[in-house]
Amino acid sequence: MTGRRGTFRGGLVSLVLATVAWSGGAHASLNLDPTGLSPQERLATQGLLDEAQARLPARMRALADRDIAVRWDALDADVHGHAGRAELQLNRGLLAPMVAGDAAAHRAALAAMLHELAHFHDRIDGVSRDPRFLDLAGWQVRATRFNTRVAGRVRENRFVERSPDPYELTRPSEYFAVNVEHYLLDPQYACRRPAMQRYLEERLGASKASASCANDLLYVDAGEGEGGALAAIDPSRVYAIEYLLAEGNAQPMSRWGHSMLRLVVCAPGRPPGPDCRLDLSHHRVLSFRAFVDDVRISSWRGLAGRYPSRLFVLPMQQVVDEYTKVELRGLRSVPLRLSRGEIAAVLERAAQLHWSYDGRYYFLGNNCAAETWKLLHDSVPRLAGQGIGSITPTGLLRRLQNAGVADASVFDDRDGALRLGYRFESQRAYFDQLYASARTALSLPSRTVTQWMDLAPEQRRPWIERADLRTSAALLILEQAAQRRTLAQVRETLKRRYLASDRNEGDAPDVVRRLMQESAYLGRPSRLLDGSGYGIPQADERAALEARSATLRADLQSMRAALEQGAREWMGPQRRERLDGIAANSELLGKRLRALHAEQGGLRLP
Repeated sequence: MTGRRGTFRGGLVSLVLATVAWSGGAHASLNLDPTGLSPQERLATQGLLDEAQARLPARMRALADRDIAVRWDALDADVHGHAGRAELQLNRGLLAPMVAGDAAAHRAALAAMLHELAHFHDRIDGVSRDPRFLDLAGWQVRATRFNTRVAGRVRENRFVERSPDPYELTRPSEYFAVNVEHYLLDPQYACRRPAMQRYLEERLGASKASASCANDLLYVDAGEGEGGALAAIDPSRVYAIEYLLAEGNAQPMSRWGHSMLRLVVCAPGRPPGPDCRLDLSHHRVLSFRAFVDDVRISSWRGLAGRYPSRLFVLPMQQVVDEYTKVELRGLRSVPLRLSRGEIAAVLERAAQLHWSYDGRYYFLGNNCAAETWKLLHDSVPRLAGQGIGSITPTGLLRRLQNAGVADASVFDDRDGALRLGYRFESQRAYFDQLYASARTALSLPSRTVTQWMDLAPEQRRPWIERADLRTSAALLILEQAAQRRTLAQVRETLKRRYLASDRNEGDAPDVVRRLMQESAYLGRPSRLLDGSGYGIPQADERAALEARSATLRADLQSMRAALEQGAREWMGPQRRERLDGIAANSELLGKRLRALHAEQGGLRLP
């Protein structure tokens, strides 16, 4: 049984209606059943049929295989239409207001007609069973070698935000019918769901509804500095897309690395080309993350799917600093062999995910590697048949290389890879080198730099007090690294307390809860809008987005400041003493450096 449920909504702008008979070769006809209708009702209904037929693209008319009787019946209030075997029923509750000139009732009846005619077409052409349709509609493949999927279940489609009608998510056939309505009636459909618009045009024929679209794609910046700011990416300025792999570490949930995609965005005024690799401040990273950070919070929750998986857009420089300086993990940026059209398709899909997707993170099955693979798979049809998905970031990279999609030859020249930004080394090797030099000069007691940082700050002070100029500079850098490491541990503790408070097992500070809740907007920006509209936001929604994002940014900055101010109270006495000790060591080293520099006849340091 199929039916048109709910009220027709989704921003239909300037409906342009035409009247023309059903035509084209051997075809079916729509035959009005006049039983119980007044002359005015028959006339209004025939006009409705003519309008609906006029909107149908060529292939929908040509593939009709039977005459269809159209009648008004008493249907449930939330069902506007129903497609039987050879009849199309419309809800009689719409008839009287439509005859009286109610535009909303007329629009709802027209949408119901197109919706049910789409069901008739789908029975013949099988559009809703086409794998490509299912990819675009949100019934995604699993990241396995065999690309399996379970279609037709509500929970399998996680594109739940900014939908024109939630009824589309109940099953693929309803998704097709709902989208046919908007494809045929909404001039902005091509801008809001561009990939599906192109698919429907190919399968059904051109629609008469059209509008000019913006050249850029909106997103909410998740960067620490600009967090909450509304920004845009112009696909014409994206020179390349690269598979960005954060190498693994000893953490159980990070052992196989983290999968991301790097957008090599050219600076304004620079034509797309290899020199765009130098514009690092303009590069952006697409990163699927559980909650608002890495998934080191709770292994069990990651296994059980208790975290949301959402697509964040981050500045490349922040990602480099986060992994190489704080987590001490290297990064590899591997070019993907994609055409200009494929790059644009990936960016379109990323925009759809950013505004509509609310996934669930599973360490085994739907992690960052699986999500990254699905983004590539759904964007680039030629990848769909290769079966190169993987549940591990390193495994996915290996399969992309074997398939000739990822170009690892850029790493043949190690120095060149570092110089050109294909590789970003972990600072661990640099810290090891600094510590080795300082250890030789001062006979430091610890065997490794990690053991040195693990010492209490006051235990490090006696060696600091007798360091020479060069060694003092090295030890100052290591103290700063120790400070970043301790602050990361503090943030992790606060996140754990936040999660515990959600389960009534702790007492996380209110500012922490508010910060985590507000940060969710960075990966779920649809909540910045009031629920109107669907798909990728358009010009009429930008003003509201800019205002809300400005408020969000101010709130995030305020809460982060409050968190920093209150952190000393929440972190516990041992952590406070440790950070105070590191600060004292850093201050001592700074004074010592200036004094030693002056003694050696150099300019006085600030």
